[in-house]
Amino acid sequence: MNSTDSFIAELRQIVGETHVLTEGDLSAWEMDWRKRERGHALAVVRPASTQQVADVVKACAAAGVSLVPQGGNTGMVVGSTPDASGRQIVLSLTRMNQVRALDAANLTITVDAGCVLQAVQETCEAAGLLFPLSMASEGSCTIGGNLGTNAGGTQVVRYGNTRELCLGLEVVTAQGEIWSGLTGLRKDNTGYDLRHLMIGSEGTLGVITAATMKLYPLPVSQLTAFAAVPTLEAAVQLLGLAHQHLGAGLTGFEVMGRFALSLVTKHFPQIRVPFQANVAPTLPAGRGSLPPKGAVPCLGRPGATAGYPYCVVLENSDQESETHARERFELLLEVALNDGCVLDAVVAENMAQARQLWHVRESIPLAQAQEGLNIKHDISIAVSRIPEFVEQTDALLEQTYPGMRLVNYGHLGDGNLHYNVQAPEHCDAEQFLKEQEHGVNALVYDQVDRFNGSISAEHGIGSLKREKLAEHKSPVALHMMRAIKQALDPHNILNPGRVFRL
Repeated sequence: MNSTDSFIAELRQIVGETHVLTEGDLSAWEMDWRKRERGHALAVVRPASTQQVADVVKACAAAGVSLVPQGGNTGMVVGSTPDASGRQIVLSLTRMNQVRALDAANLTITVDAGCVLQAVQETCEAAGLLFPLSMASEGSCTIGGNLGTNAGGTQVVRYGNTRELCLGLEVVTAQGEIWSGLTGLRKDNTGYDLRHLMIGSEGTLGVITAATMKLYPLPVSQLTAFAAVPTLEAAVQLLGLAHQHLGAGLTGFEVMGRFALSLVTKHFPQIRVPFQANVAPTLPAGRGSLPPKGAVPCLGRPGATAGYPYCVVLENSDQESETHARERFELLLEVALNDGCVLDAVVAENMAQARQLWHVRESIPLAQAQEGLNIKHDISIAVSRIPEFVEQTDALLEQTYPGMRLVNYGHLGDGNLHYNVQAPEHCDAEQFLKEQEHGVNALVYDQVDRFNGSISAEHGIGSLKREKLAEHKSPVALHMMRAIKQALDPHNILNPGRVFRL
């Protein structure tokens, strides 16, 4: 038996014969979600407990084999799949999917890292509590992956990124030791906050195996509106009005460009998109009125192109009665209509209609994927400067890459845009990506720098943005990050080659 066979046999002894996969179709673990890259794993190892994770890490350290922690494999930056060497193992945590404790009095839940986000949401809701982290991939992404990338989603404007929702972690170190910090304390000022060091580290400093997360009371009222706006400046104005009128009740504020919405109607004609008609606005700017109650199901013309430059989904969740909340919500929209920052608006009458409106927003990434390969940007700019950034960058891109199509949408409430570039119509998308990605990225990221923004708001760095990070991050910051990596993982066995090169 050679050293590789001996190593695989040791892994099987730790996690069980059937949970070390070396043959057959391993694409679910080896291919990234966007299908940008396909790696080759020495093995896919599926532990069922923290102790098994620790034992696997020890075995890898002894054998000099690196490992890639993986949750739902829904990442966007090629950060959780193996390289092509055939010498890395994928450490899949999906078998670790138990809820360890739900403490209603402390408003916390402690879960394994492999718990699917939607399952955590549903467990909390059944107990009359809210876990507010929400994103399009919630049916398959896991809590460990959310923490590893410090995922954002649609509720950041009120509740913050995953980091703000985490009170404690359990982590296996690069040496195979277990650090348990699952106290659920909101105040613990005893030295360096190791929890925050691990969150967002993309599996390069330790393997997150469990977490204690914050919960909130379920809202008494939840209201959702879909509004058409004439410009991004108007969307920012509407956001300011929403903060004034709704206060902490504003939980979601998403913006969607015309072309992004047109892709939804093109590829998913069964989805009714409000205001998706190729006609001029029926209401003069500033003189509109709210549609009649119950109008959501009959809005939209499947297959039509958009008539408004931008639309916004905004949500209010609060503890006040439905009647009072609706009065404030509709007053906000009436003020916005009269001010001219909203051209038309519809308010969902029930949760089913609210889900329809949110489904429009959440379908944009899938519709864009149907349109073909694209150049994605997950950027963060101060909200006040987003209109200027978009105006300038749109013009530069059109001048440099005539005919390119911008799929611009995202979390305007927290300053995060998914500012994506689609190939020109009738152009080979794969060829455009191959030939133009470097130049497009350079243009967009240089603009982000000019506006003091970030090249990664919520997706992380992975290997896809690794070289760009070196160009756009301060040398001092990079030196500090490398020092931390070398101190905690001196042999570079945890997700090597991600975030930066050593």
